[in-house]
Amino acid sequence: MTASTGTTPIANVPYTADIGTDVTGHNRTVVLDVRNLKVYYATPSGNVRAVDDVSFQVYEGEILGLVGESGCGKTTTAMAVLRMVQPPGQIVGGEIVLDGVDLTKISDEELRRMRWSTLALIPQGAMNSLNPVMRISNQLAEAINTHEGRQDKAKLKQRILDLFKQVGLPSRIYDMYPHELSGGMKQRVCIAMAVALHPSLIIADEPTSALDVVVQRVVGQTLLDIKRQMGVSMILIGHDMGLQAQLVDRIAVMYAGHMVEVSPVASIFSEPLHPYTQLLIESIPSVKERKPLKLTEGITHDLRNPPPGCIFQGRCPKVMDICRQVKPPLKERRLDHQVACHLYE
Repeated sequence: MTASTGTTPIANVPYTADIGTDVTGHNRTVVLDVRNLKVYYATPSGNVRAVDDVSFQVYEGEILGLVGESGCGKTTTAMAVLRMVQPPGQIVGGEIVLDGVDLTKISDEELRRMRWSTLALIPQGAMNSLNPVMRISNQLAEAINTHEGRQDKAKLKQRILDLFKQVGLPSRIYDMYPHELSGGMKQRVCIAMAVALHPSLIIADEPTSALDVVVQRVVGQTLLDIKRQMGVSMILIGHDMGLQAQLVDRIAVMYAGHMVEVSPVASIFSEPLHPYTQLLIESIPSVKERKPLKLTEGITHDLRNPPPGCIFQGRCPKVMDICRQVKPPLKERRLDHQVACHLYE
């Protein structure tokens, strides 16, 4: 299914949100349901299957961590949810259902209205995301006025100051320009913009990658505070497994455009099931004991010509004959713990 620019009204896209079950047995409302998503990039030598048949859900009020090595498809998946995949990339199949609306079936204008108000992005590089010639307050005001119409100036200023307070920013930055702020402050401005219109889902694309360790902790705590105060759902994309362990409720592991494991954060660190996830965990340096880091040998296959069977077979230390013939489905092997691996058949 190709992303359409048709005119299907939002109200005419029927969908009833599923109810998932978390590890404590409580029913949870599904905010985002991604089903069989495929995103390909056209090249002269064939289509690069950047995201290939990926499915996952995000529950109400949770942070889902999306992890994996560079080039595995994390950001492409996020851009597909935002419907911001740029040519030569294209959504060629699947459904992206947010709050009952299939984003692949609505028009560009309907999608524009949903951005910021229902679906927001915290970009990877705040310094490149803010307009350098606009005051910080004007950038927030523009987003609010665009979606809600012109606001009373005094009320709008107070709303912006409240947003600053919510993300731990001083009121003195109201009339400042981006170049006058530190990297951490710019990132928190982007968080303030993301939450300004109370969206259902926020996608944070490696929001701490360009920050030092101390500022990473501040920004991470800001994200947790926003989640607790607003009950908003988030997708947190990143490489730092230690940071993911502190911030997210569940982790989804991607490899070469495929989802290989989805689990509550405690389970994935205490007992990872997929061999790739095990190698990811074992590659984390320890300050408590001296041990050699385990590296994943080999290279990822050509995404234009994936092999039959398991996507990880060429680098897996536990590969079996069936792995080279049959692609393992992503299935629940334990309570709320899904893995795509023949070891658990």
